Amino acid sequence: MCKLNGYEVILASGSPRRKAFFEKLGIPFKIEVCPVDESFPSHLKGIEIPEYIVNKKSQPFKKRIFPKQIFVTADTVVWCEDQCLGKPNDIEKAKEMLRFLSGKPHQVITSVGFLTHNKFDIISEITNVQFRELTNDEIEHYIRIQPPLDKAGAYGIQDWIGEIGIIKLVGSYTNVVGLPLSQVSERIKLLTQK
Repeated sequence: MCKLNGYEVILASGSPRRKAFFEKLGIPFKIEVCPVDESFPSHLKGIEIPEYIVNKKSQPFKKRIFPKQIFVTADTVVWCEDQCLGKPNDIEKAKEMLRFLSGKPHQVITSVGFLTHNKFDIISEITNVQFRELTNDEIEHYIRIQPPLDKAGAYGIQDWIGEIGIIKLVGSYTNVVGLPLSQVSERIKLLTQK
């Protein structure tokens, strides 16, 4: 827990998982969401994608931020075999993504933007994840019990499929859930001590 020294922290995300993480930080915060088109240029690769989207998500707040405010934006993608997997559009796309990830190592990349009155910074965290081979029955069961349409790569590591399917993880666990909590906590501490 850090002292905010008069700063106001605004989480610019509608994600229930990010909200829960911010509650764990033990700091007062508000939520303000401004819908943004999350498309990105096709030439971007890996870490460039969430960093581009996070920058986009911060734009609506740039004209109305006050001194001693910090707007926090975030985006998570799954990167596998030179392909970016965001949130699936429908159940069939979710199944397709899970079949694609089955048995493969991949990266979960979360970028977090910190907009203050006079600057904008981004931190990015990469976690390496490995699924075992998933059966069609397991994929169908998961989609039925926990439809993952709001999750990058069509899965949540904290969900049933993550618990039974992930055999290796190198890096931040909370990053895969959607926010590298330790790194975010440190950055907020740094920004509010100035």
